[in-house]
Amino acid sequence: FCLLLVPGEHLRLCPQDYTCCTSQMEETLALQSERDFLKAVEDSSQFLLTTFTQRHRRFDEFFRELIDLSEKSMNQMFTKTYGRLFTQNAHVFQELFVELRRYYSGGSVSLSEVLSDFWTRLVERVFSLVNPQYHFTEDYLECVSKHAEQLQPFGDVPRKLRIQITRAFIAARALSQGLATGRDIVNKATKLTAESECVRGLMRQWYCPLCRGMTSLRPCHSLCLNVMKGCLANQADLGTEWNNFIDALYQVSEKLEGPFNMELAADSISVKVSEAIMHMQENSVSISSKVFQGCGNPRPSRSKRSPKDSGGNRRPFRTYTPEEKPTTAAGTNLDRLVTELKERLRPMQGFWVSLPHTICSEERMAADVTNEDRCWNGQTRGRYLPDVTGDGLINQINNPEVEVDTSRPDVRTRQLIMELRVITNKLKHAQTGQDMDFVDSEGDDGSGGSGGGDHVERYNDDWPGYGPHSPSYNKPPHNTSPIKPPRNRERNGSKWNKNGHGRAKSASSLHAPSVLPLLCLPFMAILASMWR
Repeated sequence: FCLLLVPGEHLRLCPQDYTCCTSQMEETLALQSERDFLKAVEDSSQFLLTTFTQRHRRFDEFFRELIDLSEKSMNQMFTKTYGRLFTQNAHVFQELFVELRRYYSGGSVSLSEVLSDFWTRLVERVFSLVNPQYHFTEDYLECVSKHAEQLQPFGDVPRKLRIQITRAFIAARALSQGLATGRDIVNKATKLTAESECVRGLMRQWYCPLCRGMTSLRPCHSLCLNVMKGCLANQADLGTEWNNFIDALYQVSEKLEGPFNMELAADSISVKVSEAIMHMQENSVSISSKVFQGCGNPRPSRSKRSPKDSGGNRRPFRTYTPEEKPTTAAGTNLDRLVTELKERLRPMQGFWVSLPHTICSEERMAADVTNEDRCWNGQTRGRYLPDVTGDGLINQINNPEVEVDTSRPDVRTRQLIMELRVITNKLKHAQTGQDMDFVDSEGDDGSGGSGGGDHVERYNDDWPGYGPHSPSYNKPPHNTSPIKPPRNRERNGSKWNKNGHGRAKSASSLHAPSVLPLLCLPFMAILASMWR
């Protein structure tokens, strides 16, 4: 490289000793040093970008297919059980899944309101079916649904399903959004523009030895660290919030494979709805009696047949074995996805603070730490004497290699820190079954938010079969029954109000026993015959 050394008074970046570099060569090498630096940052952060991009795609595909399969399972089950009358009312169930998809996709949807509205629509239809000998007007059915919380026609099933759905969907959406945010933040944080002082330091450590004719001499490890800490000062300031973000992602992923299992929640929808209908069928006489007392006696229909007189083919209710259930196109399961994600999250801790060490540990970037006396120290071959500066912008005030303006924090870095705080807060709320978007508007006391306060309930009560992994809580469940949204019309002066029944206890304050599996109950066949 060097054929002739000449005085270096013309050099602007390298030591002005004898050199073989012209001003143009120095400028060219400075540009090359900047490209090398940006490439090193890109290469070092590639595993972050790849992990967030691929994991987000796989989880998103998996969660969406779970919802699709849940709807497909319900349609198959209910079509076989209830036949044509189910297909005539299928829009009630379709709307439920439309809203669940909209919530998962980031829509401004309250899961509690979605489920409350679903049960309201369902109780009107099932009540008509268990009383086929009567004709019910729209106003009469509205009276039934308005007081459904007091009647509890579906028993404790709506509460249990709400807890499962809100916990799982909130965690799934938060994880998906968290992975997408991680991907975007890595993209933004690694799109650097090296400042002139940074380029000067890069040139001095990597290419000034070449201008001195020392072609094989690499910069001392400590010299490299000081240059990189100066150039990456703003990225290091992401460290604390980044670590909090990675911790929150890890903990939410653990919840998803544990008590907030999305697979179990999606799979339970059709079974829970069937249990609810079964409960109303079993208790149809007492429920109808209370309704007639509160809403008045309905008008008999022309056909005065009773449920016992209903004919038609009776198809027994059946569930599907694991072998019969279709697998997702993702070709995996939630436990595997979470395990793979957690393995990749662990090495992400401390990434931005350790980035200078990562780059300087590469053989082509700096000399080994054991080679302190035979490395380029910024002037010549020898030991590098200055101390290694600290991490972050404020600690660069005494950086001997890169002059950094510590008085003005980088605006883009501040924005990234705020983005990390927002998504971390959302992930932390998701760990307790709360949706941050609805906590303020629906209450923090667990009285109506999308999962707010549900985290104090016993997991093993809400997740049958979860086994020894279910943590036990000693606190009693809060009153978490959602407040139904007002209907289009209000009924004034109803018999319900005249009788002074008032507001009943919510579903969550009662401890009704779980309904037995539908396969063992003959009542489903009775109701099935009524739906034909």
